Amino acid sequence: MELRLLSYVVAVADAGSVAQAADALHITQPTLSRQLRDLERRLGAKLFTRENRRTVPTAAGAALVERSRVLLANAAAAEQQVRDIAAGRRGRLRLTFAGSGINGPLAGALAAFRAALPDVTLGLDESFNDAAMSSAVLDGEADIAVQRLPTADVQLVTRLWWHEPMTAFLPAGHALAKSTGELQPAELGQVPLVIWPREESSQSYDEIMTIFRTADATPVLGAEARTVQTLLALASAGFGAAILADSFRALGRYGVVPRTIQGTSTRMYLVWRRDNPNPLVEQFLEVASSGSPANPVQ
Repeated sequence: MELRLLSYVVAVADAGSVAQAADALHITQPTLSRQLRDLERRLGAKLFTRENRRTVPTAAGAALVERSRVLLANAAAAEQQVRDIAAGRRGRLRLTFAGSGINGPLAGALAAFRAALPDVTLGLDESFNDAAMSSAVLDGEADIAVQRLPTADVQLVTRLWWHEPMTAFLPAGHALAKSTGELQPAELGQVPLVIWPREESSQSYDEIMTIFRTADATPVLGAEARTVQTLLALASAGFGAAILADSFRALGRYGVVPRTIQGTSTRMYLVWRRDNPNPLVEQFLEVASSGSPANPVQ
């Protein structure tokens, strides 16, 4: 049954007159009357009757009017939902992100995005592995990655978004934790290193080792762990220093003293697939670009 015919039935019931319903529908009265007669023949039931100079639904007509209202409302909602999704006002946006992202610019960008588009569903997945984040975007499991070391791939678009220094999170009792100034890279050899295994995140591991090589310092392994929380807990327990993006200061781990490593910088990128059809990707990129992070890319 056509939605158009159902709208005719509802219009007559609301107006109490075929003539008035025809005017509201912008069709002629004979046309509306003919459509109603054809529908009654098809259904084998009389839908309207005259009472006190008004056209009112019969019992069968009232049942059809009730169902028609629901169907028409659902159809209108479906149409609006499709329009909203196509326009980027609704839908689902999936982000995978590094912990340094959510502790830095990402949290503010998500808040602004939610305020601008409250009907959008956000799927958020924190990841420790840069290669895995890029792979999630390539495989279509995520729309956007917020990461420090994206994989080079022609299918990926990367936008430099943020930069910050690297910081050594030192045991509070260590001699290097007594100073509040920047830590010289060469001083890193004075404290054992708490780090994740290279196979866990080879790019991040190599980034840290480059700091030691550049400073001609020799890293001494104090302990290994697979999460930032555990790395900081081990640093607090005196196993050594964890070298992380400076934004991890936001975690405020007790027993750990952060000192920025002089001359270091790590960058944060927005990464998305070049052919991603989701209109919300562009919406998020606009919100992210309009923010005012503390350490924006110059």
